[in-house]
Amino acid sequence: MAKPTISIYGLTGCAGDQLVILNCEDELLDILKAVDIHSFEMAQSKNIDDKVDIALVEGTVVDSHDQERLLKIRENCKLLVAIGTCAVWGGVVAYRNDANRRSLVDMVYGKENKSVKFQTPLPLSHFVKVDCSIPGCPIEKSEIVRALASLLHGDMPVIPTYPVCFECKMKENRCLLIEDGAFCQGPLTRAGCGALCPSRGQVCIGCRGPVDEANISSEVEILKEKGYTDQDILHRIRTFAYPAKVMEDKAKIQQ
Repeated sequence: MAKPTISIYGLTGCAGDQLVILNCEDELLDILKAVDIHSFEMAQSKNIDDKVDIALVEGTVVDSHDQERLLKIRENCKLLVAIGTCAVWGGVVAYRNDANRRSLVDMVYGKENKSVKFQTPLPLSHFVKVDCSIPGCPIEKSEIVRALASLLHGDMPVIPTYPVCFECKMKENRCLLIEDGAFCQGPLTRAGCGALCPSRGQVCIGCRGPVDEANISSEVEILKEKGYTDQDILHRIRTFAYPAKVMEDKAKIQQ
């Protein structure tokens, strides 16, 4: 019986999610026994861009090249999995989507340089159907291994729908937001990391994107009581997921 086929692609991004897959170490050997990898540019020199069962795609669509490549990937796969916060939510690449892109390009490359092609950075779901989304900046090793196991068994991976705060409570962590007045985004951020940062005394910066039905207004009220300004709040909570629908309201923050 033929093994399932997988390809792993990267659009515009840091390639950190692909690196996590390579760093699976012991698990990687078992993965290679279970699947045939047709394309994985970070890991192999011979790549075949053809039809596969599963395509894992990281990065954000920032130009026409990314968009065309993504459309081709979608055409050639049965299941498309967005891996990493850039692919799922837009990530830091989309942080300044409210700014004029031409002015940003001119600032970096100079006004005389017209060779840089660009468009508004957006997550994969804006252009194609995404069958499964695994957030993280980068993704968690344990989560991608479980996701691949689920997919190979014919099941869709179960991704947490509760906030990082839930994981903090389970670990009996000190609440950095309430007790210390620190800018912690645990109440707004999708769990799955095991509250990695708060467990080490560092605030959650929201790198996994917003949890379903995130109560941004309540978080904003608490942060204002702690002395944070509207602008500071707005800039921080939209850092990783500005294009996300939940950010459209912006919790009544005045820009």
